[in-house]
Amino acid sequence: MHRATRPSHPTFGTLRTRKATLVSSTPLAPTLSAPGAPKRTDPPVPRKRRPLRNATRVVPLLPAVVLLVVFLLGPVISSFYGSFTNSALTGASAANQQFVGFANYVELFQDPDFPKSVVLTIVFLLASAVVGQNVLGLGLAFLMRSANKVVRAVVGTFVVAAWVLPEIVASFAAYAFFNDTGTLNTFLASIGITGANWLYTYPMLAVILANIWRGTAFSMLVYSAAVSEVPEEITESAEVDGASGWQRLIYITLPVIRRSISTNLMLTTLQTLSVFTLIFVMTGGGPGTNSSTLPILAYQEAFKFSQLGFGTAIATILLVVGAVFSIIYIRALKPEVD
Repeated sequence: MHRATRPSHPTFGTLRTRKATLVSSTPLAPTLSAPGAPKRTDPPVPRKRRPLRNATRVVPLLPAVVLLVVFLLGPVISSFYGSFTNSALTGASAANQQFVGFANYVELFQDPDFPKSVVLTIVFLLASAVVGQNVLGLGLAFLMRSANKVVRAVVGTFVVAAWVLPEIVASFAAYAFFNDTGTLNTFLASIGITGANWLYTYPMLAVILANIWRGTAFSMLVYSAAVSEVPEEITESAEVDGASGWQRLIYITLPVIRRSISTNLMLTTLQTLSVFTLIFVMTGGGPGTNSSTLPILAYQEAFKFSQLGFGTAIATILLVVGAVFSIIYIRALKPEVD
């Protein structure tokens, strides 16, 4: 006889699989979320743009934009156009200026004084701003950070005083210091040294030192704020690991304040390119043209020789030089911004 086979009972795993299949295949099956599980949220509905609201936000900026266009962009466009004309202060060209194309620029590049003025401008810029003000400002920032109160008060007063003085006052003070019978030669004579006629023999050296004295305070303040933001735990860890002061400066401090260095370089460069009063009061561009930078040369051509078109051509070249330096510094800042 054959015995009837008894159906085997499903195991627990089989029942759980069937139950899961049944639940998943049942339409409109309610889902219960476990305690603590994130709730299901619908995708956010994009908000409708409100052009009227955006326009009202722009309205308060319109006065500032208008002022920038009128007083900043307007003179730049007018100067650029004037460099292509024969505009003058006297003569027939003063009453009826004409468009002459690139004639002013051709004459400018043929003028023997122009290359000399460009070289003097670059020397003045590199020596007084890029090297002088930045290096001395960074050194003073470290000195003010580590020195006692008396040293900080004396150095801060002497350096900041030159910056807060009106430019014309600081220029006459520098002239009185470097003059043939001025403070410097009087001091040298008191110790038995005959001083030189600094403004005649070394005019560029005199104006470079005066501009360093005049603008170092700004760099000192910028670097003082930047150095204070360097994390102390990093420098302390490097000191514990045996790093010297120069190594901490080169490998820690300078990379951390790199962005501040680039910003300060750009600001001091643009300010130094436009220095006019200091040089005009101290040397007048002389003797001859030995201290005639581009701003001085532009002034002499435009107002001393009454050739406005020729002078504005020099000013346009100066604007291009400033733009080139600005692009260099902005590209140096770009990795930090990105």
